[in-house]
Amino acid sequence: MKKKRKENRRAWIIIGIIAIALTVLLSYNFFRPVSLSYKKVKAQIGNIVTYYSFSGNVSSKERQSVFSEKMVQISEINIEEGEEVAAGDVLFTTTAGDLIKSKINGEVVLINVEENQQAIPGTLLAEIVNYNNLEVIFKVDEFDVGALNTGKSVTVYIPAIKKEFSGEIHSISNEGQIANGVTFYTAAIDIEQDGNIRTGMSAEVKLISDRAENVVTLPMNVIQFDEQNQPYVLKNGDRNSVIKQNITTGINDGTYVEIKSGVLDGEEVLYRNDLKLEALLFPEGGKNTKFYPRGDKK
Repeated sequence: MKKKRKENRRAWIIIGIIAIALTVLLSYNFFRPVSLSYKKVKAQIGNIVTYYSFSGNVSSKERQSVFSEKMVQISEINIEEGEEVAAGDVLFTTTAGDLIKSKINGEVVLINVEENQQAIPGTLLAEIVNYNNLEVIFKVDEFDVGALNTGKSVTVYIPAIKKEFSGEIHSISNEGQIANGVTFYTAAIDIEQDGNIRTGMSAEVKLISDRAENVVTLPMNVIQFDEQNQPYVLKNGDRNSVIKQNITTGINDGTYVEIKSGVLDGEEVLYRNDLKLEALLFPEGGKNTKFYPRGDKK
């Protein structure tokens, strides 16, 4: 009988120890700091700039295709390919004594006839290109053309020579062209020759779409969305709890987003380590953009 009582007492002691351990474990999980489950980031003041981005190519503004205007026989070729000529220089002399001259300053890029060769009217005799008077021509679809106007400043980057230039739009076509069911227009920007730029090189053109200066910003990966696709963030609440805070967002650059309400400068926001980037839910995301933290500009 005594032995049975001892066993019962031992069983109760074991149950008590287990109960105490469970209580301690649950209390630890309930009261432990949220930092063990979440990371923190502070909202900060910054500038966000979004851009329109277009692709184009370098072209010469001055090019002369020299054609024969009548039946001629070339008696003398006064130029060589690669030679620089000036407007008024004699390019060809005919057996009849006619002088065929250049109308522009430029480089001879093609000679298409030989001496003593006869040429019928409309024959291409030579090509001359002025490589010192260059422009970038780029295409703009019908939805973005309204954002352009002549005189607007743009940035041009030429990947082949890794150089960036500033310029202004000097012309925009009024008549659209249709390709693959999409209507696009062409625009042109003057650029200066630096000795390395060649016609045909690809170019990237950027112009500012929108700008938000000295605004509260947060990384986009801390923003979450509810079932109505409304943005919110997580904050510390009372007794180490986590609360949901609805926010109003503005423009974003694909990395940072403007916070119009719901979070103040310097305020901490929580986010889970496994939270995925939600950039696709923001209408401005994906544009070519740049962020300047703390209002510093480059």
